Amino acid sequence: MLHAEATEAQLGLTLCFVAGAINAGGFLVVGQYTSHMSGIVSAMADHLALGMGTLAAAGLVALLSFMAGAAHSAWLINFGRRLGWRSRFALPLLVEAALLLCFGLMGALLDSQVVAIPVVPLLCFLMGLQNASITKISGARMRTTHVTGIVTDLGIEIGKLFYWNRAGDALPGPLVRADRAKMRLLGGLLGCFALGGLVGAVCFAWIGLAACLPLAVVLLVLANAVIPSDGA
Repeated sequence: MLHAEATEAQLGLTLCFVAGAINAGGFLVVGQYTSHMSGIVSAMADHLALGMGTLAAAGLVALLSFMAGAAHSAWLINFGRRLGWRSRFALPLLVEAALLLCFGLMGALLDSQVVAIPVVPLLCFLMGLQNASITKISGARMRTTHVTGIVTDLGIEIGKLFYWNRAGDALPGPLVRADRAKMRLLGGLLGCFALGGLVGAVCFAWIGLAACLPLAVVLLVLANAVIPSDGA
């Protein structure tokens, strides 16, 4: 049950692992990362400049799918709040788990060329859904797919850590201090995303989209552990 920040952090770390695995798996399946919206938008601009309209349109579909996943998460959470559901934060995780289960079964039972067609928009949808969910759960303290933000925040804290507060400095506020707890959390999120990418790459290369099945089980376990806070 999510009663404390420590448990909330454990949720974020696990979701980072899942996101890393899905991101790496999507690359192995279709040769494209599905959590990297900055790269997708940049690629769209490049494709438009080169007159590659079809590829630019595909990028737009990926971008809109990620956005739709985030919007769907917000809709589910706020709808659950309106109905007074204590498990409203679990709803997006259950949706993600169900989609991964379907995806894994499709990969195990259908021809890979058929399954590869909807891979990018569906995985982008999942990435947006998950990132928005942990953002809502943690009060915007954590992201699980936005590694650029994680690295930026970690770099800021490292800068504070090595800042020299000289005696006698006339500072308008308190001394510059690094938030070591935040550094540990950010480092953990980064490490879990990287570890998930490694494990996901190995598993997707070995068994294909069927590797989504154990990830879906992990999400089901997490959804069972979620109790929402009063804010949404």
